[in-house]
Amino acid sequence: MRTSVNLPKGGMGIDEATVVAWLRSEGDRVEAGEPIVEVETAKATQEVEAPVSGILVLIKAQPGDEVMVNSSLGEIEHDDG
Repeated sequence: MRTSVNLPKGGMGIDEATVVAWLRSEGDRVEAGEPIVEVETAKATQEVEAPVSGILVLIKAQPGDEVMVNSSLGEIEHDDG
């Protein structure tokens, strides 16, 4: 099963962010709660955490890309159980 890594709502009035850098690469094992990508808003740089443990199988948003809140940055393959 795949779970999307989405850009969380950072605060009031923040609708988009720019991807700064991925801290993990496609094919890497990630743990739930582990920071995996840095994004920058108009107010600050923040880390987005893995929502589940598994393998980062797809990076959709590349460094420099502007993404909207709740947009998918990538996907993690994980077991149902």
